[in-house]
Amino acid sequence: MGRTSSGNETQQAHVRDMDEMPAGEDELMYAQAAYQGYSTRDRTATLFGQTMGLVALTAAFFALGAYAGRHLSEGAVIVSWIAAFVVLLIMNFVARRSAVAATVLLMIFGVLMGVASAPTLVWYASTNPQILWQAGGATALFMGVFGSIGYLTRRDLSAIYRIAFFALIALLIFGIVLIFVHIPHGSLIYAVLGLVIFAALTMGDFQRLRRSRGLDSAPLLAASIFLDALNVFFFFLRIFGNRD
Repeated sequence: MGRTSSGNETQQAHVRDMDEMPAGEDELMYAQAAYQGYSTRDRTATLFGQTMGLVALTAAFFALGAYAGRHLSEGAVIVSWIAAFVVLLIMNFVARRSAVAATVLLMIFGVLMGVASAPTLVWYASTNPQILWQAGGATALFMGVFGSIGYLTRRDLSAIYRIAFFALIALLIFGIVLIFVHIPHGSLIYAVLGLVIFAALTMGDFQRLRRSRGLDSAPLLAASIFLDALNVFFFFLRIFGNRD
């Protein structure tokens, strides 16, 4: 009985407080909450648009770099790989200070990755160009499916993302082993495992995109998503090339 009496007194006090609230103040409170909700959604949509726009722009600079580097020597290709890695590291520091500078570095990164990838793309284009189109279509479908899952899911994927990151390190070691040790269907196994790992990484990156609030994070998010798509593209090249 005591708990019931206390509960009634609490409810009555709440009603008195609501009655004493100045006219229109409760409406203003709910309006502010609704405005904050719309503002958050607008900011998320803006970040998504900026990030995907930067991904497309990076892909365009990648294509430009691949065209420019189609006749370069093997030494120049190795230098481009190293330079792209260095630029990516610099981006992580610059992005905190200037989104414009980070965007410029992202474009440079795209060009360098295109130059570094040029020999592989030229080889496929000269032997079986249809594989390039097949890999491109499969990559678009892959990114669309797993990107949507990561963006829309409410479950926290950070643990899966961390596991995928360490699995990627293990995959790199496996790739080095394949250089020196012949394993039946090793290239195909490597590619399939890579797709599984990058499915998790892609979902994690798109969830980061949805949860991020600062618009200055767009260049780094774009770099991550572009690298996801590029690696998936090369894994599909391996699979379709191995099939032939």
